[in-house]
Amino acid sequence: MTRKNTLYSILTTLFLFISVSIFAQPDSLAVGDSIMLDDAALELSDTLTVDALAEGGAYTQLKNKFLEGGAGFMSLVALCLIVGLAFCIERIIYLSLSEINAKKFMSDVEKKLETEGVESAKTLCRNTRGPVASICYQGLLHIKEKTEDIERSVSSYASVQVGNMEKGCSWITLCIAMAPSLGFLGTVIGMVMAFDNIETAGDISPTIVAAGMKVALITTIFGIITALILQLFYNYILSKIEHLTAQMEESAISLMDIFAKWKNS
Repeated sequence: MTRKNTLYSILTTLFLFISVSIFAQPDSLAVGDSIMLDDAALELSDTLTVDALAEGGAYTQLKNKFLEGGAGFMSLVALCLIVGLAFCIERIIYLSLSEINAKKFMSDVEKKLETEGVESAKTLCRNTRGPVASICYQGLLHIKEKTEDIERSVSSYASVQVGNMEKGCSWITLCIAMAPSLGFLGTVIGMVMAFDNIETAGDISPTIVAAGMKVALITTIFGIITALILQLFYNYILSKIEHLTAQMEESAISLMDIFAKWKNS
């Protein structure tokens, strides 16, 4: 599966999951509506509704607050979350699959090179995933050249591998920056609409002001929450990239030592 297809699949899954989670109505509320026949049934209905909300806990309250914020800007914030999470998940999968036991692999390359020759070592590198195997294969392609040329080739190819590992990270940082910005924009527009309502009503009572301000500030809250979630994933991705980069540097040094030993044998 290509990277583009993987991203598309993750985006579709996240979009469907979040859409169903936000807009689906809990079944327990419908039960309460169906038994409102008299005063006793009304009390039972209220009890069931309260119990259902209590069971839902933070999730139910979070969903209700999301819907209170309005479909316009809240949908944009949700879109930032979906796109950002899709890129985060794709990068985590890619980087996790790229991790290998570098020390064992370098030991296997050395054994193959000494016992079975260059072609066998190349085959081992081709059949092993990850950037460490890729730079080793690149070095083996130039094994008969001068040491300086091999180092230059391996270093250049390592830069290419680092670029491959960082693909999509710019979109994650964009979503991290956009989510709170969209939240602030929604808040400002919501406050303007709240003042319009005050002007229309001709009254500045606390109820009108508080209701408008609450809805306006919800977009900022969700924007900040989205940015925090994506920032956590992004830092985890950066740590994996740093780990793989350190592995490549260590393996490149070991590879040059292996080549020097092989040429002198």
